[in-house]
Amino acid sequence: MNSEKETFEEKDFFSKSLFYRLSQLVGFLVGARFFVAILLTFALYVSTFFLFNQDENFRKFVFDFKVHGIIFCTVLSILAGGIINQFYDFEKDHIVKPFRTRIQSFIKQKYFLYAYIALTVISLGIASFISYRVLIFFVVYQFFMWFYSHKLSRILIVNNLTFVSLTLYPFFGMMVYYETFSKEVLLMAVFLFLILLCIDIVKDTLTKNADKAFGYITIPNFFPNKTAKSIIIFLLILTIAVSMKLIAKTGISGFMAYYFAAGLFVMIGCIYFILNYSKKSNFITINMLRLWVFVGIISMFINGIEGKL
Repeated sequence: MNSEKETFEEKDFFSKSLFYRLSQLVGFLVGARFFVAILLTFALYVSTFFLFNQDENFRKFVFDFKVHGIIFCTVLSILAGGIINQFYDFEKDHIVKPFRTRIQSFIKQKYFLYAYIALTVISLGIASFISYRVLIFFVVYQFFMWFYSHKLSRILIVNNLTFVSLTLYPFFGMMVYYETFSKEVLLMAVFLFLILLCIDIVKDTLTKNADKAFGYITIPNFFPNKTAKSIIIFLLILTIAVSMKLIAKTGISGFMAYYFAAGLFVMIGCIYFILNYSKKSNFITINMLRLWVFVGIISMFINGIEGKL
């Protein structure tokens, strides 16, 4: 009888220990925004090979270890940036993201900091082996990710512009690396910048009370509701204008042409939901725009495959 009881206790201890370790792993992945990093990695590879890389064939691209090294450093930097951002936003996240904070609570904050330092050092170490220019590129990138989390995220308008700029910074680096400067690429960058800016501002409408309580000055909690709504709608109209310019003036074709054409209706739908200015409609708007960014990556992938064949 005692033997059966001891066996049961051992199994119970093992199951609890396993659950705790799995919870720690999930907490770390969520805290480091691992899944966002995966999506950005996919987007970087797609845009690098099909948009910026105009001359290399697939075989040459696969064995271009310098490019893979830059993308790997980018992923490590994004993970490090996610960790330092959640470290500074920990108190606010208790209110606006209680489930995520609960998952992250399985790991002490000091271990997140250790992981941040390790990821930063590894990223800069690999960058230094590639070239001193790549090293400078990532030193600037990581400094501004830390500075954004520490200071810039609390400054009106600067917080939104910095966040979106840091999201697009690796793509800008690849564009410079391949020296791909064209009207089409520039307009696509502006289009993506505007969509990400809309997402970030609408996201702030969902957390404006918590932001105000913790000293984050955002467009929704600084301006009246009507003004904040007008700013978002203006940005969506600008996005529509850029889409129309891409279709009419750059000769873009294939799936990307259909993507930008359909995007006109998506933006109009977002404007309709923003006019309601309710929490539910804002949540729908964010997810519509996020989904449309993902659809854009897939469209570029399909368009690129057709172009390379």
